[in-house]
Amino acid sequence: MPTTILSPKIFACSQSQKLAERIAREFNIGLGKINVQNFSDGEFQPAFEESVRGRRIFLIGSTMPPADNLMEMLLILDAAKRASARHITAVIPYFGWARQDRKDKPRVAIGAKMVANILQSAGATRIMTMDLHADQIQGFFEKPVDHLYASTVFLPYIMNLKLPNLVIASPDMGGSKRAYAYSKYLESDVVICYKQREKANIISTMELIGKVEGKHVVLVDDMIDTAGTLVKAADLMIEKGALSVRAIASHAILSGEAHQRIIDSKLEELVVTDSIPLKRENSKIKVVSCAPLFAKVMNKVNTNESISGQFLM
Repeated sequence: MPTTILSPKIFACSQSQKLAERIAREFNIGLGKINVQNFSDGEFQPAFEESVRGRRIFLIGSTMPPADNLMEMLLILDAAKRASARHITAVIPYFGWARQDRKDKPRVAIGAKMVANILQSAGATRIMTMDLHADQIQGFFEKPVDHLYASTVFLPYIMNLKLPNLVIASPDMGGSKRAYAYSKYLESDVVICYKQREKANIISTMELIGKVEGKHVVLVDDMIDTAGTLVKAADLMIEKGALSVRAIASHAILSGEAHQRIIDSKLEELVVTDSIPLKRENSKIKVVSCAPLFAKVMNKVNTNESISGQFLM
């Protein structure tokens, strides 16, 4: 007698509840129920409040700091594995610890590889994420990885602005590949910022490679943390004669004084996705949802269809 294929279920980690609700709505199913019991010493224990036996489940949760967010994801993955889920896809819109992708100095951990290992050990049979800090992190996994790109939501936004004399810019050398990909699609010029750091999150000097005079500039980046690089790049471009500078970034970490720096900067606006929920309102920040993108790809994964058509670049 053939085995009945049960319908998929979507669950959310606490930190990504709102995004998961949007994704479930786009997927056209209800969000599954998880109860998280908190103990007085700081420990917590998630538990499914419905059966997942034999199901394909999608667990949605970004793993930005603090480490509790990653730990909750791991505990729920383990619970799903022990509850006999058929397939367990960890949907991680923002993959935390991704900046620790190599040994850049002696006696340090490769955090991204370690996180990849423990996600698989916890029970993830597939990983779905967006705009990894370094593409090669996909190779840290032995399970299938669906690496999505926020360009799918950002490019239509940029095109709708209909900016004349458009220039795409990267705030650092590491993002030049991303900037060139956007510029190729938009048929625009590219400029690159070259920066030197005193130490992490502190820039000593920045220079501009290319011309922005009389241009409307769009800075593209994968994440905004303290916003120091972004603000310095925007101010430099205005000094060099740019008519306007706006920025797009997939992941709005926005730690420390980032919000105030953005408000005080010469940026017209900063456009981000909802991969990380904003901690506060900001008049210069606009959020575009990545929920339709994830819901569409999740649906194709569930029906074993190709997802290659979802990549604009």
